[in-house]
Amino acid sequence: MEPQTNLSPNAAQAGLIKDSTDRAFAADVIQESMNQPVIVDFWAPWCGPCKQLTPALEKAVNGANGAVKLVKINIDENPQIAGRLRVQSIPAVFAFRGGQPVDGFLGALPDSQVREFVKRLAQMAGGGASPVDDLLAAAQEALDAGEAGPAAQAFAEVLEAEPERAEAIAGLARCYLLAGDTAAARATLEGAPEEARKHEAVKAVEATLALAEKTGQAGDSAQLKAAVDANPADHQARYDYAMALMGENQTEAAMDELLAIVKRDRGWEDQKARKELLTLFEALGPADPLVAAGRRKLSTILFS
Repeated sequence: MEPQTNLSPNAAQAGLIKDSTDRAFAADVIQESMNQPVIVDFWAPWCGPCKQLTPALEKAVNGANGAVKLVKINIDENPQIAGRLRVQSIPAVFAFRGGQPVDGFLGALPDSQVREFVKRLAQMAGGGASPVDDLLAAAQEALDAGEAGPAAQAFAEVLEAEPERAEAIAGLARCYLLAGDTAAARATLEGAPEEARKHEAVKAVEATLALAEKTGQAGDSAQLKAAVDANPADHQARYDYAMALMGENQTEAAMDELLAIVKRDRGWEDQKARKELLTLFEALGPADPLVAAGRRKLSTILFS
């Protein structure tokens, strides 16, 4: 059984949208992504949100003029690949390019965000970026290079043309974070339109900001480590140590300390450590390998 869709005959005939299996995954996704981006939609017949998301994905892919392909995988019938990618809830969407996952999201998104997601992937395939898209890409490149000033200026220019552009809002907030101005980052996010605040990029920056505001108050990591070594049951010291590690960009180590608290006392301070882990996962994004490993460890602790 397949979710109801609006798949056009032209898209199906062109091979842009197809169902696949664990056995055919290498050919349909890995090999095909060497030629153009391929979106993988993990779904199941019993999944209500999947019935909303899949038609939106199909419509967006159909409108991308052949620049992107969509592969749908029923995880009830094909659990192997979903297991390898640590899919724990559906709908789960991964985008592959050059044989590797390059983007993705969890849950059903509004149609506008689905279109933006497909549009980004189409641009990877040379689908024809607009001047605003080119400016946004340049801004992101500057931000990735640590050039907060030029990036902020470019993101601001994007927002002058498209005030609701979620990626530019998120990028500008990240520029402020890079410059150490958490107040300006907070103001940027709080001033964003309601629809933009639902975007994955904006939500990720909000999570990053929440962590940044806490790490700035954590204290000296060496002193906190000494306190933890002296009393491993001191959960507050371990929590503060994890926050300090995050402030030093030692993300994996911070994650391990939070997991240690959950393992010792999962209910401590109203499950504070578990909630902080979820915030960290959101800040990093679903495509980060640390998130997959962290979720797996957390599940082992909670359900063992």
